[in-house]
Amino acid sequence: MVFDVVMPKMGESIIEGTILEWRKKVGDSIEVDETLLEIGTDKVDSEIPSPVSGKVVRLLAEPKDVIEVGRIIAQIDSDKDKKTEEEKGSSPTQEKLLEEKQIDKQAAKEGSQKKGSTGQSFSKGKRGFFTSVVRKIATKEGIGFDELNAISGSGSNNRVTKQDILTYIKSKSPKEPPSITTPKTVENTVSLGTLVDERVEMDHTRKIIAEHMRKSVDSSAHVYIFSEVDMTHIVKYVSKNGNKFKEKEGFSLTYTPFIVFGCIQALLGSKDMNSSLEGTTIVRKKNVNIGIAVALEEGLMVPVLSECEKLDFFQLAHKLQDLVKRTREKKISPEELQGSTFSISNFGVFDVISGTPIINQPNVGILGVGAIKKKPAVVSTGEGDEIGIRNMMMVSLGFDHRLIDGAEGSKFITSVCQNLININFQSLNL
Repeated sequence: MVFDVVMPKMGESIIEGTILEWRKKVGDSIEVDETLLEIGTDKVDSEIPSPVSGKVVRLLAEPKDVIEVGRIIAQIDSDKDKKTEEEKGSSPTQEKLLEEKQIDKQAAKEGSQKKGSTGQSFSKGKRGFFTSVVRKIATKEGIGFDELNAISGSGSNNRVTKQDILTYIKSKSPKEPPSITTPKTVENTVSLGTLVDERVEMDHTRKIIAEHMRKSVDSSAHVYIFSEVDMTHIVKYVSKNGNKFKEKEGFSLTYTPFIVFGCIQALLGSKDMNSSLEGTTIVRKKNVNIGIAVALEEGLMVPVLSECEKLDFFQLAHKLQDLVKRTREKKISPEELQGSTFSISNFGVFDVISGTPIINQPNVGILGVGAIKKKPAVVSTGEGDEIGIRNMMMVSLGFDHRLIDGAEGSKFITSVCQNLININFQSLNL
């Protein structure tokens, strides 16, 4: 029977998606859960697995086409009924041997294209099948079955995807300095040492980021103010309790949860910073939903910590760790990338002292966090002022001047700093 594949719904507010790449062509066989295509939305790119096994008979959209949710994009002639008939006449052992023979034959065929290939066998592993593209890459790179089977998979049922094996290969390869390729001469008019410009089309993720950034600058009246906060006591606390925390909780205690916690308290005391604008209407949000900017190789994602006002510090640290980890592993859902009421961009992780991040729409404010640096500072004591070595951090606040004036912005950034300086460690329950 022919099965219709439709553009999936990737989130409540997402009504369409862009075809980025078909992983199969008409006539190709495909297994259930094997990647059929990759689609992109304004939130995230996703690999779409096949809902059935069979043969691809029609592809009803081209790469770069924007398709509405629910519209048919492909048809697969399902072999479910055929397999049912075959199962009646063959034992489970025979079926397994036949399947492994077919997979081995395909792997050997693909491996013969590489000089010196051994035609490795990639039959079913502990997580099920390996797709043809994964087997092909493994054969090309000389990765054996046991090694392939040990790779952590991010696909359905922990299936190893193309991106998983490429990431694994990249992690194994030693970094080499980039080489300069000498262009070929054209009719002896171009010297061998001449460099030519490279023209590369933006990928889908970069296009979406560019569109959002331009839209934000066009719509919001950006203003920035800066302050400096003494983080010495927090640095000492993390240094003293970090190992114990990691042993107990399974992940490292960083400065980020403290910064987010201080920001949440400031938002709860701000009139309009936790708001958005709809024309001339101010929408004051009932929940504090913090967007956390996470840098990826492909660009930037801003997953959202929802209802932060309900979290204590311990819960916040765990939720933050989980959210960032899944974002980097590309396991974040589209729903978790929307609904922020305020955002934080921590460029201090790249050893940058300060910056002016663009407001994440439809927020009216964004906090920029710089690197913590040791520097001499004036320290007040009971006997007067002294010069001491302190761990200082620059913070910036970008806000939409259409709604937030300088006075309110200044009060907010001061509140964030004071919350960090006066944090009560005993109340954190760590």
